Amino acid sequence: MSLFVPDFIFDNFYSITPEFLKENNISAIVSDIDNTLVTYDDEKPTLRVLSWLESLASADIKISFVSNNSHERVRIFNEALGFFAVGKSGKPFKKNVLYAIEYMNVPRENVCMLGDQIFTDVLAGQNAGLKTILVPPIKDKTDILTRSKRVLEKPFLKRYKKKHKNTQFYK
Repeated sequence: MSLFVPDFIFDNFYSITPEFLKENNISAIVSDIDNTLVTYDDEKPTLRVLSWLESLASADIKISFVSNNSHERVRIFNEALGFFAVGKSGKPFKKNVLYAIEYMNVPRENVCMLGDQIFTDVLAGQNAGLKTILVPPIKDKTDILTRSKRVLEKPFLKRYKKKHKNTQFYK
């Protein structure tokens, strides 16, 4: 499979249930923050994020955050949560994703990477040997670089949809 094709695509993060994760032998998530869990405008986790994180914790699913945003942004978001969190992570490079896995002390085959971008989040997860879950951006930026990346992602999304056309993972 291509490094740019996610293993799963969901409509949003809160559709990813503990049951789905357990069925797929996932006991830990390395998650992006911005546009995956909250918008860039949300400094702190929303009630929906907190509820989802609580459902994961209740199912003994660990989580950590690896973001390309600033250390300060990640610190503020994670302040009340206390999870392992890294800013300025350098995704798609795997270094900080591997630190998160090491911190959570979970075998790599039981960890997934969650994010909204193929060329950072999915690629970082694939580079680290993880299963990957892609969600559409909550509120996408409209700058030329982001719009260009979204256009370049389209062929990989088509490959995913073609592969999963007749399965429950077709979105």
